[in-house]
Amino acid sequence: MNFQRGKRSEDLEMNLVPLIDVLLVIIIFLVVSATFSRTSELQINLPTAEANSPQEKPLTIEVGVDASGQYVINGKSLSDKSVAGISAALQAAANGGNEPTIIINADANSTHQSVVNVMEASRIAGYTHITFATQAKSGS
Repeated sequence: MNFQRGKRSEDLEMNLVPLIDVLLVIIIFLVVSATFSRTSELQINLPTAEANSPQEKPLTIEVGVDASGQYVINGKSLSDKSVAGISAALQAAANGGNEPTIIINADANSTHQSVVNVMEASRIAGYTHITFATQAKSGS
């Protein structure tokens, strides 16, 4: 009920300009602070272990396995994820070298099958020296 004659109440309106300003500032902050990872590199979290410092080997082949099952041999990404494809890539990386050491850099969250595939490919290629890369435990 309107007891006041002749006076109309003003229509209420919501001013959206401050809301838009705040949202734009938040979006700009997120864009500036976001980190962009390179698509050519694998994101690998190495498992931790206490070990001695690594010894220098004359011929080593580094095989990276990330959590999604991608393989990288000496910095080159593999498109063929089969055991035969990995074996062929290992032989190509060895360049006919005598008994290289295969260093497997597997992500802590990678599947067991991915690591077994690398080990099987090494066996097929005739390479028996296989080791795993780890990172030292922090705080010990």
